[in-house]
Amino acid sequence: MSVPADRAHRDRRRRRLIKRLAWLVTAATFVFLAWGFVWEPGRLVERDYSIALKRWPAQCDGLRADVVADIHTGSPRNGVDKLDRVVRQLSASDSDVVIMAGDYVILKVLLGKYVPPEVVAAHLKPLLTHKRVYAVLGNHDWWKNGRRVRRALQSVGVTVLENQATEITLGQCRLWLVGVGDLWEGHPDIRHAFAGVDDDAPVIAITHNPDLFPRMPARASLVIAGHTHGGQVNLLPGQPSVRFGHYIAGPIFDQGRQLFVTPGIGTSILPFRFRVPPEISRLTLRSKGPPASAQ
Repeated sequence: MSVPADRAHRDRRRRRLIKRLAWLVTAATFVFLAWGFVWEPGRLVERDYSIALKRWPAQCDGLRADVVADIHTGSPRNGVDKLDRVVRQLSASDSDVVIMAGDYVILKVLLGKYVPPEVVAAHLKPLLTHKRVYAVLGNHDWWKNGRRVRRALQSVGVTVLENQATEITLGQCRLWLVGVGDLWEGHPDIRHAFAGVDDDAPVIAITHNPDLFPRMPARASLVIAGHTHGGQVNLLPGQPSVRFGHYIAGPIFDQGRQLFVTPGIGTSILPFRFRVPPEISRLTLRSKGPPASAQ
């Protein structure tokens, strides 16, 4: 083969290779976008976590709590039909209590539609016939009129805790739930929220934004939060718990204290999830056992 012919052959091979790579990149991009914009936001998984807590009494060992946050009803692939799925699965769960960590409505999301809090509350109402439900408000709730969101939730029986505490009994377990206002918009008052906790019963603190965690008193055996949506996009193996100094998702043990951040249900700003599916987080709280883990 002559030199020009050899060069022409190599050029044809190179062009074929470039064309194949272009097709692969196009196909991978299509799959990535379809996964993130269409398939994953429409999913709903239930994930079990076993969390061993300090100062958690034996009579509370095995307590199960379902945690949801960032419902954001109205975001794409996340309408009232999806909320009904969430309610059905929570109602069928064997958990002792449901904890909701804020953001039931959306301020703005691409291709989304605002759903009033009264509609959200009406679709949550069937859950109250099966479970006791406790909630705090998130930044989106306050942006869209937090008082209105609170009234809507309370009208169907949800107990909303904004800088206040309530004592509850679940089976043989007596504990305090302490709700702290959102870091950005809820005027958090930790001192006031914990002021009513007047005995040695265990405490679970609930807030929307997990960045409040370092300010929480050691009195709280567990802090539960949402807000992050688990980062919405996870390109690397495993689920990061902390990123750029912020708490992202899952059980986090920091300086002897325990935080749990649920990845949430909906989306905000960009209606995209990749390898961070919408999740109902089911916590089993242990007074002894292995370190906190997802199952």
